[in-house]
Amino acid sequence: MKSGSRWYRFGIQVAAVVLALVFTSIILLIAKAQPLEAYKNILVGSFSSIEAITNVIVVWIPLLLASAGALVTFTAGLWNIGIEGQITLGAISTTLVLRLLQHSDVSPAIIIFLAVLSGFIGGALWAALAGALKTYGGVNEIFGGLGLNFVATAMTIWLIFGPWKRPGIGSMSGTEPFANTLWLPTIPGLRLSWWSLLIGILALVLVYVLLSNTHFGLKLKAVGKNRKAASVFGIPTSNFMMSAFLICGGLAGLAGALQVLAVYHRLIPSISSGYGYLGLMVGMLINYQAIWAAPVAFFFAALNFGSIQLPIVMKLDSSLSGVLQGALVLFVLMMDGVRKRFEKKA
Repeated sequence: MKSGSRWYRFGIQVAAVVLALVFTSIILLIAKAQPLEAYKNILVGSFSSIEAITNVIVVWIPLLLASAGALVTFTAGLWNIGIEGQITLGAISTTLVLRLLQHSDVSPAIIIFLAVLSGFIGGALWAALAGALKTYGGVNEIFGGLGLNFVATAMTIWLIFGPWKRPGIGSMSGTEPFANTLWLPTIPGLRLSWWSLLIGILALVLVYVLLSNTHFGLKLKAVGKNRKAASVFGIPTSNFMMSAFLICGGLAGLAGALQVLAVYHRLIPSISSGYGYLGLMVGMLINYQAIWAAPVAFFFAALNFGSIQLPIVMKLDSSLSGVLQGALVLFVLMMDGVRKRFEKKA
């Protein structure tokens, strides 16, 4: 069998998944827990009812937006670690618009639209800071992004316990909830908003088309593959790098806006819920191929939500899902490196 064949690559991916499961199972055995029982509880927690499935989709939507944004910066050869902060700034910007307009005579539909738009702009501008530091200041985007994440988190805490605190007292539960007229409509009896789902799917489709079927996407790939060569061929690399940051930040900001408008209906301290980092993991796991973003992000969302069962049923920490997610990415990257080494020798 030819080493570079499709089946060979598929076998490598399967081996990586198996190794990740073996690694996680060893961790569970050390913790004196039965691996099969833990995996079963995660599945039950994710898919045992319509309510559970829709809750997984609620997690999937912001993760999908974060993953789609990460794919854009990955394509440009950039590691936008600051997606967490961009989600947070999207949420802050959305909350700001809602607070300013909630008692006005403006139609609730228009307020919601402006709030979503504000979230997109807030995330994009926060990403632009990281992009400017990288493009014009020579600051590595990993360090710039991480620093801005801390600033965004601190800003959220300050707003919740300061200018936007609940009447009489600041609370870790967040700001005062908005009136339900300013919520995105949800399916009766469930937490899922069709509008959120539509926004998430449209964002991924647009990113797929942008990266696969446009001159912009082709030039962005050229910048990511070899920045110096792209510049020699007349591609304004700085402009494309900044564009990648803006698009990624805008999509992350949308995730933050949806967290406020469709999930929590207020600003809370951990509004980003780790989706920025998870989005980066999804991007690495799918080898930057947008077509696989939806199913892999859904798998991660199911792990995230289903792991809530672990402390309830087995007295295990729910962070086990993070161990499995990290192990998957680690072993996939490791096995891909092994594959490339064998292909070079062949």
